[in-house]
Amino acid sequence: MSARGATPLRCDRLVKRFGDVTAIDRLDLHLDAGEVVALIGLNGAGKTTFMRLALAMIRPDGGTASVFGRNVATAGPDRWRAVGQMIETPFAYPELTVAENLWAAARLHGLSRSQAPGSVTWVIERLGLGGYADRRSSALSLGNRQRLGLASALVHSPRLLILDEPTSALDPAGVVLLRDLVQEAARTGAAVLVSSHHLDEVARVADRVEVIHRGRLVGELPPRGLDLEHAFFEMVRAADLDATESSALGGSSEEVH
Repeated sequence: MSARGATPLRCDRLVKRFGDVTAIDRLDLHLDAGEVVALIGLNGAGKTTFMRLALAMIRPDGGTASVFGRNVATAGPDRWRAVGQMIETPFAYPELTVAENLWAAARLHGLSRSQAPGSVTWVIERLGLGGYADRRSSALSLGNRQRLGLASALVHSPRLLILDEPTSALDPAGVVLLRDLVQEAARTGAAVLVSSHHLDEVARVADRVEVIHRGRLVGELPPRGLDLEHAFFEMVRAADLDATESSALGGSSEEVH
């Protein structure tokens, strides 16, 4: 199966344990091209752990994850070059400038020497980093490091974009800019998975909202037309009640990360 025609991300019955703690518990999720999916949950629900599994940063204890039709454990550069990600703390080489970091990201994702300059220039302008292009990343503010991380995830125009709490250090202007970039990526056919605590912001960009709790997907919410925060907490409360009622059968789970 070619990478171009395959489902960007598919996860089936994923399980991850850390010792006696079940962090991800038989989780199913798939993303289609051009779709923005928001993953929301309380702290410790398993959002970051799930994203790390999807990106082959850690190995599952059960189930499978695939990118563009290939299991993440065996996916080659042809698949990973089409993926952009920012998980937890944005990564950058501290001794390199903003422009140099983005050049490295572009080349690592398969852009040629002739393609990289235009892509780097575009993403610097798009993320408002023009005044910092020659500054070492170690000297950036937290918000501008976040912008650099997003720029690195976008510089190669990925067809699968996975972002973990991408607005956490952004000012209001940066949040609006990120919203526009996510929507633009989806319009060009990219699949986008984004986790966030900002439920009102999620509602502006997502095609669907998946709720994760104790390592499980416990339901889906429509992003518009309701009080998302109230519906979210009601869904989490109902999941806890169900877990309490079934605990006598020995089916309780815990979560981390």
